Amino acid sequence: MALTDEAIDRIKGMIVSGELRPGDRLPKEADLALRLGLSRSSLREAVRALSLIRVLDVRQGDGTYVTSLRPETLLDTVGFVLDFHSDDSVLHLLEVRRVLEPAATAMAARAMSDTEIASLGELAAVTGDMPDGDDVDSLNQLIAADLEFHRRIAIGSGNPVLASLIESLSVPTLRARVWRGLTQENAVARTVEQHQAIHQALAAREPEVARSWATVHIAGVEQWLRRALGTTNGDWQPE
Repeated sequence: MALTDEAIDRIKGMIVSGELRPGDRLPKEADLALRLGLSRSSLREAVRALSLIRVLDVRQGDGTYVTSLRPETLLDTVGFVLDFHSDDSVLHLLEVRRVLEPAATAMAARAMSDTEIASLGELAAVTGDMPDGDDVDSLNQLIAADLEFHRRIAIGSGNPVLASLIESLSVPTLRARVWRGLTQENAVARTVEQHQAIHQALAAREPEVARSWATVHIAGVEQWLRRALGTTNGDWQPE
Protein backbone atom coordinates (compact mmCIF):
# COMPACT_ATOMS: atom_id res chain seq x y z
CA MET A 1 0.00 0.00 0.00
CA ALA A 2 2.89 2.36 0.83
CA LEU A 3 4.31 1.92 -2.65
CA THR A 4 0.94 2.73 -4.18
CA ASP A 5 0.71 5.88 -2.04
CA GLU A 6 4.16 6.90 -3.23
CA ALA A 7 3.10 6.39 -6.84
CA ILE A 8 -0.02 8.51 -6.27
CA ASP A 9 2.08 11.29 -4.74
CA ARG A 10 4.52 11.20 -7.65
CA ILE A 11 1.75 11.54 -10.25
CA LYS A 12 -0.03 14.25 -8.28
CA GLY A 13 3.29 16.06 -7.98
CA MET A 14 3.65 16.07 -11.75
CA ILE A 15 0.18 17.60 -12.05
CA VAL A 16 0.58 20.18 -9.29
CA SER A 17 3.93 21.31 -10.71
CA GLY A 18 2.42 21.76 -14.16
CA GLU A 19 4.55 19.05 -15.75
CA LEU A 20 1.28 17.31 -16.60
CA ARG A 21 -1.49 19.71 -17.56
CA PRO A 22 -5.25 19.22 -18.06
CA GLY A 23 -5.81 17.08 -21.15
CA ASP A 24 -2.25 15.74 -21.26
CA ARG A 25 -1.72 12.06 -21.90
CA LEU A 26 0.46 10.15 -19.44
CA PRO A 27 3.55 8.39 -20.81
CA LYS A 28 3.25 4.66 -21.43
CA GLU A 29 3.06 2.61 -18.25
CA ALA A 30 6.48 0.98 -18.67
CA ASP A 31 8.17 4.31 -19.47
CA LEU A 32 6.53 6.17 -16.58
CA ALA A 33 7.28 3.37 -14.09
CA LEU A 34 10.94 3.41 -15.11
CA ARG A 35 11.08 7.20 -14.95
CA LEU A 36 9.56 7.34 -11.45
CA GLY A 37 11.49 4.33 -10.17
CA LEU A 38 8.29 2.43 -9.36
CA SER A 39 6.99 -1.03 -10.12
CA ARG A 40 4.39 -1.27 -12.85
CA SER A 41 1.92 -2.83 -10.42
CA SER A 42 2.24 0.12 -8.00
CA LEU A 43 1.85 2.57 -10.85
CA ARG A 44 -1.19 0.69 -12.15
CA GLU A 45 -2.85 0.86 -8.72
CA ALA A 46 -2.06 4.57 -8.44
CA VAL A 47 -3.62 5.27 -11.82
CA ARG A 48 -6.70 3.31 -10.82
CA ALA A 49 -7.03 5.27 -7.56
CA LEU A 50 -6.63 8.64 -9.28
CA SER A 51 -9.15 7.66 -11.94
CA LEU A 52 -11.70 6.86 -9.22
CA ILE A 53 -11.53 10.45 -7.98
CA ARG A 54 -11.57 11.73 -11.58
CA VAL A 55 -8.10 13.21 -11.58
CA LEU A 56 -7.16 10.81 -14.37
CA ASP A 57 -9.28 9.48 -17.21
CA VAL A 58 -8.41 5.97 -18.40
CA ARG A 59 -9.55 5.50 -21.99
CA GLN A 60 -9.45 1.89 -23.13
CA GLY A 61 -7.29 1.48 -26.22
CA ASP A 62 -6.22 5.12 -26.14
CA GLY A 63 -4.29 5.85 -22.95
CA THR A 64 -4.60 7.69 -19.67
CA TYR A 65 -5.23 11.42 -19.59
CA VAL A 66 -5.28 14.16 -16.97
CA THR A 67 -8.88 15.36 -16.65
CA SER A 68 -10.02 18.98 -17.01
CA LEU A 69 -9.20 19.48 -13.30
CA ARG A 70 -12.34 21.53 -12.87
CA PRO A 71 -13.00 22.70 -9.29
CA GLU A 72 -15.59 20.02 -8.57
CA THR A 73 -13.06 17.37 -9.55
CA LEU A 74 -10.47 18.78 -7.19
CA LEU A 75 -13.01 19.02 -4.39
CA ASP A 76 -13.90 15.33 -4.67
CA THR A 77 -11.01 14.58 -2.36
CA VAL A 78 -9.87 16.94 0.36
CA GLY A 79 -6.36 15.50 0.29
CA PHE A 80 -5.86 16.50 -3.33
CA VAL A 81 -7.29 19.98 -2.85
CA LEU A 82 -4.96 20.56 0.06
CA ASP A 83 -1.79 19.51 -1.75
CA PHE A 84 -0.77 23.15 -1.84
CA HIS A 85 -0.44 23.05 1.97
CA SER A 86 2.52 20.68 1.73
CA ASP A 87 4.97 23.40 0.71
CA ASP A 88 5.09 27.03 -0.31
CA SER A 89 5.55 26.52 -4.07
CA VAL A 90 2.12 27.98 -4.80
CA LEU A 91 3.12 31.10 -2.86
CA HIS A 92 6.01 31.54 -5.26
CA LEU A 93 3.65 31.22 -8.20
CA LEU A 94 1.27 33.76 -6.67
CA GLU A 95 4.18 36.16 -6.20
CA VAL A 96 4.92 35.85 -9.91
CA ARG A 97 1.24 36.46 -10.70
CA ARG A 98 1.38 39.59 -8.53
CA VAL A 99 4.25 40.86 -10.68
CA LEU A 100 2.88 39.92 -14.10
CA GLU A 101 -0.90 40.43 -13.95
CA PRO A 102 -0.94 44.05 -12.77
CA ALA A 103 1.48 44.91 -15.58
CA ALA A 104 -0.74 43.12 -18.10
CA THR A 105 -3.81 44.89 -16.72
CA ALA A 106 -2.17 48.31 -17.09
CA MET A 107 -1.22 47.43 -20.68
CA ALA A 108 -4.78 46.25 -21.36
CA ALA A 109 -6.12 49.63 -20.24
CA ARG A 110 -4.31 51.08 -23.24
CA ALA A 111 -4.59 48.24 -25.75
CA MET A 112 -8.04 46.65 -25.38
CA SER A 113 -10.73 47.79 -27.78
CA ASP A 114 -13.93 49.37 -26.54
CA THR A 115 -15.81 46.27 -27.67
CA GLU A 116 -13.50 43.97 -25.70
CA ILE A 117 -13.83 46.10 -22.58
CA ALA A 118 -17.62 46.15 -22.93
CA SER A 119 -17.65 42.37 -23.23
CA LEU A 120 -15.45 42.11 -20.14
CA GLY A 121 -17.93 44.31 -18.31
CA GLU A 122 -20.75 41.95 -19.22
CA LEU A 123 -18.72 39.07 -17.76
CA ALA A 124 -18.08 41.04 -14.55
CA ALA A 125 -21.80 41.82 -14.32
CA VAL A 126 -22.69 38.14 -14.70
CA THR A 127 -20.42 37.21 -11.79
CA GLY A 128 -22.06 39.93 -9.73
CA ASP A 129 -25.46 38.37 -10.35
CA MET A 130 -24.35 34.92 -9.20
CA PRO A 131 -25.75 33.66 -5.90
CA ASP A 132 -23.65 34.19 -2.79
CA GLY A 133 -24.07 30.59 -1.63
CA ASP A 134 -21.03 28.68 -0.50
CA ASP A 135 -22.01 25.52 -2.39
CA VAL A 136 -19.64 23.97 -4.90
CA ASP A 137 -21.90 24.60 -7.92
CA SER A 138 -21.99 28.35 -7.28
CA LEU A 139 -18.25 28.41 -6.72
CA ASN A 140 -17.66 26.46 -9.93
CA GLN A 141 -19.47 29.15 -11.89
CA LEU A 142 -17.47 31.91 -10.26
CA ILE A 143 -14.14 30.15 -10.80
CA ALA A 144 -14.93 29.61 -14.49
CA ALA A 145 -15.85 33.29 -14.84
CA ASP A 146 -12.75 34.30 -12.89
CA LEU A 147 -10.47 32.29 -15.18
CA GLU A 148 -12.11 33.82 -18.25
CA PHE A 149 -11.91 37.33 -16.81
CA HIS A 150 -8.16 37.07 -16.24
CA ARG A 151 -7.62 35.33 -19.58
CA ARG A 152 -9.29 38.14 -21.52
CA ILE A 153 -7.27 40.82 -19.75
CA ALA A 154 -4.00 38.95 -20.34
CA ILE A 155 -4.80 38.62 -24.04
CA GLY A 156 -5.95 42.25 -24.06
CA SER A 157 -2.47 43.36 -22.99
CA GLY A 158 -1.48 42.86 -26.63
CA ASN A 159 1.58 40.83 -25.65
CA PRO A 160 1.11 37.12 -26.47
CA VAL A 161 4.22 36.08 -24.53
CA LEU A 162 2.97 37.79 -21.38
CA ALA A 163 -0.49 36.30 -21.89
CA SER A 164 1.02 32.82 -22.25
CA LEU A 165 3.06 33.22 -19.06
CA ILE A 166 -0.02 34.29 -17.10
CA GLU A 167 -2.04 31.41 -18.52
CA SER A 168 0.65 28.95 -17.42
CA LEU A 169 0.19 30.12 -13.82
CA SER A 170 -3.57 29.65 -13.84
CA VAL A 171 -3.92 25.90 -13.16
CA PRO A 172 -1.16 25.55 -10.51
CA THR A 173 -2.77 28.33 -8.42
CA LEU A 174 -6.38 27.26 -9.01
CA ARG A 175 -6.55 24.95 -5.99
CA ALA A 176 -5.64 27.78 -3.61
CA ARG A 177 -8.26 30.06 -5.17
CA VAL A 178 -10.96 27.38 -4.96
CA TRP A 179 -10.23 26.56 -1.35
CA ARG A 180 -10.15 30.24 -0.38
CA GLY A 181 -13.58 30.69 -1.95
CA LEU A 182 -14.96 27.86 0.17
CA THR A 183 -13.32 28.74 3.47
CA GLN A 184 -12.81 32.52 3.70
CA GLU A 185 -15.78 34.64 4.65
CA ASN A 186 -16.84 37.14 1.94
CA ALA A 187 -14.10 35.94 -0.44
CA VAL A 188 -16.59 35.53 -3.30
CA ALA A 189 -18.15 38.97 -2.80
CA ARG A 190 -14.68 40.51 -2.61
CA THR A 191 -13.65 38.84 -5.86
CA VAL A 192 -16.73 40.18 -7.64
CA GLU A 193 -16.18 43.72 -6.34
CA GLN A 194 -12.54 43.71 -7.42
CA HIS A 195 -13.40 42.40 -10.89
CA GLN A 196 -15.85 45.25 -11.30
CA ALA A 197 -13.30 47.80 -10.06
CA ILE A 198 -10.72 46.50 -12.51
CA HIS A 199 -13.24 46.72 -15.34
CA GLN A 200 -14.16 50.29 -14.41
CA ALA A 201 -10.49 51.30 -14.50
CA LEU A 202 -10.07 49.65 -17.90
CA ALA A 203 -13.18 51.38 -19.24
CA ALA A 204 -11.88 54.73 -17.97
CA ARG A 205 -8.51 54.05 -19.64
CA GLU A 206 -6.67 54.51 -16.34
CA PRO A 207 -3.69 52.14 -16.50
CA GLU A 208 -2.29 52.86 -13.02
CA VAL A 209 -5.66 52.52 -11.33
CA ALA A 210 -6.17 49.22 -13.18
CA ARG A 211 -2.70 48.11 -12.10
CA SER A 212 -3.45 48.94 -8.46
CA TRP A 213 -6.74 47.03 -8.38
CA ALA A 214 -5.14 44.02 -10.07
CA THR A 215 -2.38 44.06 -7.44
CA VAL A 216 -4.91 44.13 -4.61
CA HIS A 217 -6.87 41.34 -6.28
CA ILE A 218 -3.92 38.95 -6.64
CA ALA A 219 -2.39 39.89 -3.30
CA GLY A 220 -5.62 38.95 -1.52
CA VAL A 221 -5.21 35.30 -2.45
CA GLU A 222 -1.53 35.40 -1.62
CA GLN A 223 -2.12 36.93 1.80
CA TRP A 224 -4.83 34.39 2.63
CA LEU A 225 -2.54 31.50 1.68
CA ARG A 226 0.30 32.88 3.79
CA ARG A 227 -2.02 32.88 6.77
CA ALA A 228 -3.26 29.38 5.95
CA LEU A 229 0.33 28.12 5.80
CA GLY A 230 1.33 30.00 8.93
CA THR A 231 3.89 32.17 7.15
CA THR A 232 4.18 35.94 7.34
CA ASN A 233 5.05 38.67 4.91
CA GLY A 234 4.65 42.32 5.75
CA ASP A 235 4.87 43.64 2.20
CA TRP A 236 1.21 43.12 1.30
CA GLN A 237 -1.82 43.69 3.51
CA PRO A 238 -4.71 43.93 1.03
CA GLU A 239 -7.54 43.31 3.48
